[in-house]
Amino acid sequence: VFNANTAELLSHHQVEIKQEFPREGWVEQDPKEILNSVYECVEKTCEKMKQLNINIANIRAIGVTNQRETTVVWDKTTGEPLYNAIVWLDLRTQSTVERLLKRIPGRNKTFSKFKTGLPLSTYFSAVKLRWLLDNVEEIRKAVEDQRALFGTIDSWLIWSLTGGPNGGVHCTDVTNASRTMLFNIHSLEWDPDLCKFFDIPMEILPNVRSSSEIYGLMVCFPVFESGALTGVPISGCLGDQSAALVGQMCFQDGQAKNTYGTGCFLLCNTGQKTVFSEHGLITTIAYKMGRDKPAFYALEGSVAIAGAVVRWLRDNLGIAKTSQEVEKLAADVGTSYGCYFVPAFSGLYAPYWEPSARGIICGLTQFTNKNHIAFAALEAVCFQTREILDAMNKDCGIPLSQLQVDGGMTNNKILMQLQADILCIPVVKPSMPETTALGAAMAAGAADGVGVWSLDPGDLTAVTCERFEPQINPEESEYRYARWKKAVMKSMGWETSDGPSNGKPK
Repeated sequence: VFNANTAELLSHHQVEIKQEFPREGWVEQDPKEILNSVYECVEKTCEKMKQLNINIANIRAIGVTNQRETTVVWDKTTGEPLYNAIVWLDLRTQSTVERLLKRIPGRNKTFSKFKTGLPLSTYFSAVKLRWLLDNVEEIRKAVEDQRALFGTIDSWLIWSLTGGPNGGVHCTDVTNASRTMLFNIHSLEWDPDLCKFFDIPMEILPNVRSSSEIYGLMVCFPVFESGALTGVPISGCLGDQSAALVGQMCFQDGQAKNTYGTGCFLLCNTGQKTVFSEHGLITTIAYKMGRDKPAFYALEGSVAIAGAVVRWLRDNLGIAKTSQEVEKLAADVGTSYGCYFVPAFSGLYAPYWEPSARGIICGLTQFTNKNHIAFAALEAVCFQTREILDAMNKDCGIPLSQLQVDGGMTNNKILMQLQADILCIPVVKPSMPETTALGAAMAAGAADGVGVWSLDPGDLTAVTCERFEPQINPEESEYRYARWKKAVMKSMGWETSDGPSNGKPK
């Protein structure tokens, strides 16, 4: 919860959501658990507000932000999900992508680039939805019976929070729609030809709205007795990376931010024109702040694995009990000692779009220990960002003079210093790291009919920031970066799509 006049964070609550890995390359979440976590966060935050003597009747609007490409299909008569949510970095659709490529002249991955801004990849929702329709009998049946609704997580939440089977609003916003591969980013409508190509029935798709307008009103939570925010309008909706761009106040052409979450996402505002990359970046909708307002676009570089690599060191290798401990291990050695880590657990995204890549650690010697691997993992996040920034500078022609950053991982000071060293430019971090939530709050508060938040540049509060200046010489930075690129080349072509891990669900 934020103060609309000062953008100050008043109160918050968070719950970690369980990821399920039913088999190699598969990543799922339970849509009910996601919904319940929202209920719980609302209830707990409202309780904290009461303890602070802040009247929750002052909460005027609700914004939603979400990980974007994660795909859910649910039954509109019962409100129940028909399968787990397939998470954005899931790889099960590799064989679906291969099959679709065969239908495209010259197997051109960028066949729809000028309509959607996106390459054909396991990443986007259309191929996940195609897989669900091909493999889950219950979903096929629900589509036939006209009971099925599809959405990204924002749609699932808004539909559920505005009444679900009893009048829930089935909508999404332009930023989330632009990540499905079914949406024309110029006309701002679902594209019939693409729906036909993926063989997806248009009646299951949500209505597409702007990022800032009243979609519906919150109804009382079934799970809890209290209806803390009943009747409050839900009036902001932005995919997480767009929300962070808004929260970082990047409203000017050429302003950019990098968010370090599960993955890493660098977005540069290109204004009201679409810029198509020659260097492996994607074109996406940044925001559309109202029904009658124009859409703004962004160039985006997406890295699949950032914070997820720290989680992997913690949960899979057990080399640390907490994420903070990984930072300490790295700090204790201050070098990777020639060890390089390419965390291509879900293939490589920008600028390579190579689903066949897999994670590798190279340069190991008898001297290498867990501290060096922890350092190499953090360095990998920085190298991946450098690759995207290089691509962005080539496409935009104006190199960034500093990088604005946000997201959970930016609390890691070693990582931020490393990032400045590897980019050879300052890294600037706002003291309030919850930029994504702030962006959603700004969109909600600025909506017509709510009007408690001004997005006028003159009214925006300056944010206090911490700066990290580069501390190593550029030659050393270049040497390490060149070695990393060598490691990336070795990670490619590892997996083939006809391997055993592409079976149907048990």
